[in-house]
Amino acid sequence: MKPGFLILAGWLVAGAAVFGADLRIGIVGCDTSHATAFTKLINDPTDKEHVPGGKVVAAFKGGSKDIPESWSRVDGYAKQLQEKYGVKMVDSVAELCQEVDVILLESLDGRPHLEQVRPVIAAGKPVFIDKPVAGSLRGVIEINRLAKKNHVPWFSSSSYRYYDCMVEVKNASVGELRGAISYGPCELEPHHPDFFWYGIHPTEALFTIMGTGCESVVRTSTTNTDVVTGVWPDGRVGTLRGLRNASTPHKVIVFGTKGIAEQKGDGDYAPLVREIMKFFQTGVAPVPNEETIEIYAFMEAADESKREGGKPVKINRIIKKNGG
Repeated sequence: MKPGFLILAGWLVAGAAVFGADLRIGIVGCDTSHATAFTKLINDPTDKEHVPGGKVVAAFKGGSKDIPESWSRVDGYAKQLQEKYGVKMVDSVAELCQEVDVILLESLDGRPHLEQVRPVIAAGKPVFIDKPVAGSLRGVIEINRLAKKNHVPWFSSSSYRYYDCMVEVKNASVGELRGAISYGPCELEPHHPDFFWYGIHPTEALFTIMGTGCESVVRTSTTNTDVVTGVWPDGRVGTLRGLRNASTPHKVIVFGTKGIAEQKGDGDYAPLVREIMKFFQTGVAPVPNEETIEIYAFMEAADESKREGGKPVKINRIIKKNGG
């Protein structure tokens, strides 16, 4: 019997009491605008992009003292959740798990995600883990190991993956795919690998087009720009260009044997939140966990290439080095 079937079967049995009803949703981490933005889409039926199927009912504030973007905003976002949406604040993740059916792990800082998700997995709650999944590739791999061992479904994704304009460019008729360029913001955060903070968005956009199978990466890095070139099977090449200290638009350009397609326009959180709700209702991850691991291995391999002076780094070596 396939592992994915076991996970789904386990979730359907565990969630039989709430399946088909509005799910009680809990949030871990109120230090990001995602916490309030996702809650509005779910809890506000007057929102034009309202996502039915559940309600955010409780949250654990979290917050990281050594990241200004976290500690300076956590109280304000928590207050919004309480006053605008009636969300109850609890004192621990374990207590939160007793109040809800499913979890949005939203903590801005990826480092505590592994410890925060342990009680979630122990309680058997399906969980969406916002970016970055963890503070290291080793942490991502360990989260996946624990979830698989306990048959708890999880997934992670950037909102970029589900923008309407991204879906359109992915489905463009360009013939056989030869490669893609993805560029976007890549601000650095000193406690995380370089691409984990904002570079995850253009990286995930690149993988949305190229798919899994990247074999090796090479990185060129300067103060304001990073360029990472990945080689896929059959000579396909994917290029990531991370932008800093300047204009930071984002776009994907797709190259095929019969044409070239460019992403046009922007997007919002609603398509991602709809995917999250489907995941909560079915236990089926729309992005395979193995793909998420490869995305984070790509980013960590880019750091390794930088440390090695721009030498090519094999993705499989980086995964094995970090416990995969």
